[in-house]
Amino acid sequence: MNQPLVISIDAMGGDHGPSVVVPACAQALPGLPGDARLILHGDQAAVRAEAQRAKLPLDRVEIRHADKVIAMDEKPAQAMRRGKGSSMWNAVEAIREGQAAAAVSAGNTGALMAISKLILRMSADLDRPALVTSIPHATGVTTFLDVGANVDCDAERLVEFAIMGEAYHRAAHGVARPTVGLLNVGSEEMKGHEEVREANRILREGKIDLDYRGFVEGDDITGGAVNVVVTDGFTGNVSLKAMEGAARFMYGELRAALSSGALTTLGAMLARPSLLRFREKMSPPPAAPLLGLNGLVLKCHGGADVRDFAKAIRAAADVAQSGFASEIERNMRRLPAALADAGPAAADGAA
Repeated sequence: MNQPLVISIDAMGGDHGPSVVVPACAQALPGLPGDARLILHGDQAAVRAEAQRAKLPLDRVEIRHADKVIAMDEKPAQAMRRGKGSSMWNAVEAIREGQAAAAVSAGNTGALMAISKLILRMSADLDRPALVTSIPHATGVTTFLDVGANVDCDAERLVEFAIMGEAYHRAAHGVARPTVGLLNVGSEEMKGHEEVREANRILREGKIDLDYRGFVEGDDITGGAVNVVVTDGFTGNVSLKAMEGAARFMYGELRAALSSGALTTLGAMLARPSLLRFREKMSPPPAAPLLGLNGLVLKCHGGADVRDFAKAIRAAADVAQSGFASEIERNMRRLPAALADAGPAAADGAA
C-alpha cells in the first residue's frame, strides 16, 4: 500500500512567517491528494493562532514546535552552526528521517542550501545542488538553472546542471527527450569564458545521453529554443530577476493604459479574464526546487504571499510524486565516462 504524501513546511521562514505560511497551507490542502498531510515547524503558539484564524484542518496537519528561526540575513556558515532545532532545520530533517517526501521554505536561500546539503547530502556523486525554475514561453516552459545557488561554476558543475535539468524537465513536464542548451553571449563556439566553452566541449564530445544543442542566448530562454537552459547561479539569478522586473513593468503599464479613461476602463472590465490569464502566465514561479540532494527541498521566494506559498506547496507535491531523482542518478552514472571520453582538457577543468 502506498504511503500518504507528507510535505514538511518551514512555518517561520520568509518575510511574513506564519501569517502567510499557515493560510497558504489551508489554501493548498484541497488541491493535494485526499490522504496528503502537512507538518508545520515553528513557534507552536504563533502557528496555532494562525491555524485557528485560517480554519486549517488539523486532522491533516501536525504542528511541531521549533525554538529557533534562521534570520533572512544570516550567513550560511552561521546557520549551519546554530541552525539545529530551527524551523528550517527541522523541516529538512523530516525528509532524512523518512517522515516527509519534500520540504518547503521561504527562508534564507544560502542557509537553506547549506542546511539541506549538510542534512540530506548530495546524490549520485553530485558536488552542489542547483536551484531550478520554469520560465514560460509561447508554447510551454523552459527549465532554467542555476538561478542562485552557485555563483561560481566550473565546467564540470555546468555539465552536472545539464544532467539535473534534463532529468527534471522530463519528470516535471513530461517531455520524453528534452533538448538542452548552455547560456552564452553568442552561439559561436569561440565565444564565452573558459568554463562555458569547456562545458560545451564535454557535452558535445562526451558520452552523456543528452539531446544537447550547443550555446543559446538570453532571448532563447523565453523563445523556447530548447527545453533546458543551463548557466551559473550568478548569471541565472540576474537573468531571472531581470525577467521578473520586465514582467511587472509590462503588466503595470498595461493596467495603467487600460484605466486612463472611461472607454478604456470599460474595455479593461470586459477584458478582465484575459488580463488575469496574462498575469498568471507572466508571474514568476513561486518556488524553485534544489536539485541534486538526497531529498526534495523547494525554496519559495521570501516575499511570497498566501497564493504564492500555496502554489509552492502544490508544486512540491507534484514533484515529489515524479521520478526526477532516479532520472538524475541514471544520467549521473554516465558522467565519469563522459569526462574521460572528452579528453585531458575536461579532466583538467574538473580538477
